[in-house]
Amino acid sequence: MAFNIGIGVCLAVGVMIRLSLFRTDITLWFSDRGEISNALTSWRKVVEGIALSDNDISPYSGDLFHETPIMLRVFKMVTKMMPNKLHYFFVLLDIINGLIIASIGKHFSHYLLRKQLSDVKKYAVGVEKLILRKDDVDMIQLSMVATHFLNPYSIAICLGKSTAVINNLFIYLTFMFMLKGNVLMCMATIALATYQSLYPIMLLAPAVIYFNSKVHLGKSYKESEFLSQCSFTTTIGMAMIGCLYGLSYFMEGSFKFLHATTGFILGVPDLTPNLGVFWYFFTEMFEHFRPFFICVFQINAFLYTVPLAIKLRDHPVFLAYVLVTLMSIFKSYPSYADVAVFITLLPMWKHVFSYMRNTFIVANMFLVCTVLSPILWHLWIYAGSANANFYFAIALTFSTAQIFLVTDLLFAYLRREFDLTNGLVHKLDNGKDAQVMLD
Repeated sequence: MAFNIGIGVCLAVGVMIRLSLFRTDITLWFSDRGEISNALTSWRKVVEGIALSDNDISPYSGDLFHETPIMLRVFKMVTKMMPNKLHYFFVLLDIINGLIIASIGKHFSHYLLRKQLSDVKKYAVGVEKLILRKDDVDMIQLSMVATHFLNPYSIAICLGKSTAVINNLFIYLTFMFMLKGNVLMCMATIALATYQSLYPIMLLAPAVIYFNSKVHLGKSYKESEFLSQCSFTTTIGMAMIGCLYGLSYFMEGSFKFLHATTGFILGVPDLTPNLGVFWYFFTEMFEHFRPFFICVFQINAFLYTVPLAIKLRDHPVFLAYVLVTLMSIFKSYPSYADVAVFITLLPMWKHVFSYMRNTFIVANMFLVCTVLSPILWHLWIYAGSANANFYFAIALTFSTAQIFLVTDLLFAYLRREFDLTNGLVHKLDNGKDAQVMLD
């Protein structure tokens, strides 16, 4: 009962903050910030695309509109239903996201206890203080909901009317349906997220592993059976992605939209400064080197999926979280919307926080970069007393902060698992204390 009241209070406070700020001019400033609205997520581009469509001009004929055909029709319907009350639409999406996050927290708490029960035979003697109890996981749900509604990044993308809120919704739904054990709905939400922004296709790996894991099924497969089931689940996900692109073809009458959506994400033609590193490198690069380095950068974004899937094959939910964080770092058009997702889901791993070593440094890096980013932008663009290197430096530092966070969390998670199976005291053969290192 107390948790439900706490969730209700967080929801009410979050909604009040958003509605109050929507009554001010700060929303105009947020909508202009490159850290919040970029070429893929700007609401202004949506409005222009809808205007072109209403005048029987294909919004995909130029280099202006980059939303998918299905989302174009959804946004067109929303603007007709509430032309002067669009902020309510974005607040409503945040409320829905908050309720989904509450469900994720609830099911994840059960998952942690189930997984611990299935692995308890592997645990060493004397690790009782690492064993999770119901009281340890009860606060996860409330912490996640509070983080979502009070997270400044979540508030900023809502006020800036970033269409990335929709993509975040699909990612949250992916986690929820994965933990619920609903294969079809999980594959459907991964397909929708992939259709919207491409990079979430990486989530197929943890989802497939989860749905064929011992924790989910309550039994172990032989290797051949496991691979067969994984192939079947992957086929379902890929088929759903194909259906979405097929539906878009019938809506538009051609595949012209591919160049303006998926092609735009892969080709990175818009080099407007943002939180990523693509824009700076490709602004400085000779044109004849561009195709090679585009391939290198995009492969790098997907490259970590396979080694991480092998290393974390027994921890698919944590694998999904790590991949969501890596998307935020290495995608071609990142924004605070991507940061909002992994910050909101971070309390899922509160039981490993005690093993993290760089919390203070990372927190300060996030704070300093968030404050300095608009300042250095102003100095560069308006005051003329700085140059592109200043803004790129802060974007690179912000990416570094995210890398520090995910690597520190990865170390903490694996170190705790090591301690559970090998005990808390580690000695060398000569009796000296051993130093445990992550390889």
